[in-house]
Amino acid sequence: MNVTKIASYAAPARLGLFLGTLLTIWLPIAAPLYLIWGEPTGTGLAILLYIEFIALIWWWGRNVEQKARPYAYYGLVFSWQNWQECAIGIGLGGASLSLLMLLELGLGWFSWRTGADWQHAILPGLLTSMGVGFAEELLFRGWLLTELEKDYGNGRSLVLNSSIFALLHLNFAKLVESFAVMGTQLPGLLLLGMDLVWARRSRFGRLGLAIGLHGGLVWVYYVINTTKLLVPTKAVPEWVTGIGGNPIAGMMGILFLGAIAFILNILKRA
Repeated sequence: MNVTKIASYAAPARLGLFLGTLLTIWLPIAAPLYLIWGEPTGTGLAILLYIEFIALIWWWGRNVEQKARPYAYYGLVFSWQNWQECAIGIGLGGASLSLLMLLELGLGWFSWRTGADWQHAILPGLLTSMGVGFAEELLFRGWLLTELEKDYGNGRSLVLNSSIFALLHLNFAKLVESFAVMGTQLPGLLLLGMDLVWARRSRFGRLGLAIGLHGGLVWVYYVINTTKLLVPTKAVPEWVTGIGGNPIAGMMGILFLGAIAFILNILKRA
């Protein structure tokens, strides 16, 4: 089979072939290991799957898309500029969420939990958040967005990419409990997905800013969530501050994501 022909297929067919190839490589290794050792292999198998994904997008970009620099084609540019943009993103994401939580603290919607050991969560939080930022941005705003843009242009690919991202991140267990979760969690995730698409596009297709922005948001959330640093006072309903303690699953979170979109628009023109 001439693999270069795959590049002319419609986006659903290309995406299906890519994911099918990935699973064909992964399952013969993962299935026996899981059957023998069970749940303890879960994390290792997920890491193996992502390593194979990173290898496959290089092969795909080189052989299917005929790109000399496959990773750069998907936004992963190894340059000092991209590292700087990643650092800017970490600062923007971390500072934005910190300011939101401080505002809600000042309004009396949260209180400090005395004795919370948040200092020891900073480093593991940074490492975890950057791993999440890198993994999800290379997947969603790197490979998936690039494939969608080929067929659907900027507008429709923005909506499709953000919708897929949001649906895959929904807490369906919570959705069964309350429609209020859907009313705040879904719009927040959609807007977050759009912010991250705009972050890549504002930097001419480089992923550094999107990775940093995603990582910065996860970093602050990790520190607050794992240490229970802030305690809701219940002065306002949970849908205002965030369902289940998730800041973007609330009206204030949606407003702050809108503010980030405004900042990204300024950066795009810079």
